[in-house]
Amino acid sequence: MRVASAESFVPADTVASVRLVRHATLLVTLGETTLIVDPMLGDAGVDPPVQNTPNQWRNPLVDLPDVDLAHDAVLVTYRHTDHFDAAAARDRIDPETPMIVHPEQVAFLEEEGFTDVRPLSGDLAVGGLTISPTPARQGYGDLADAMAPVTGAVVRGGDDSPAVYLAGDTVWYDAVAETLSAVRPDAVVVHAGAARFLEGDPITMDAAGVREVRESAPNDSPVIAVHMDAINHCLLMRDDLREAVSGVTAPEDGEVVTID
Repeated sequence: MRVASAESFVPADTVASVRLVRHATLLVTLGETTLIVDPMLGDAGVDPPVQNTPNQWRNPLVDLPDVDLAHDAVLVTYRHTDHFDAAAARDRIDPETPMIVHPEQVAFLEEEGFTDVRPLSGDLAVGGLTISPTPARQGYGDLADAMAPVTGAVVRGGDDSPAVYLAGDTVWYDAVAETLSAVRPDAVVVHAGAARFLEGDPITMDAAGVREVRESAPNDSPVIAVHMDAINHCLLMRDDLREAVSGVTAPEDGEVVTID
């Protein structure tokens, strides 16, 4: 695994790469196809804070980095505005772009004017990619039920392409462990940040959850932690995660992780 700065080009011989844009927004490139994941593309401070949280800062907390957002398709793992905002819906994403979403959220994207919305209910081919849904659970108990639906995904390219597991907005639980065991992905992207409300446990992975992923993933597979430093209810910062969990990459906004 190599981590390249935001100013660096992805090496020409790279088979796969994951670029963190900001928060959960990623550019996942396998071969000749690029998937933009969870596009939150508005300016800093345009959205109100998440309510019932320890602080009330307006979102996003940071500006969008200056990166090329060219893509072939869009994957939305969760409906909330920190995964798909007004700028993405109305300004930055072409309405004819293939849009991949949890089956229960198809109508939401169609109502936004998108004309090629594809439910992620099984293996789905788009461009040169195959995208498969994986279980995800945002939080515990009644809160997890209230926050549903959310999805993860495994993204594959051609026969020799790596498999990239995008865990989505999930805590560590049995289904994540089972996915890691069954897929044995070449790279794992986890949503950290320990997002939480004033009551209850975190609804995305905290440091302990990320550590469980690192210990359960294949030893040579990079674990890439995102979903930090950009939304007011995500209380686990990158620097804290880096200090707490070894062997995990927490890229800065705009950075690229290339997968050999």
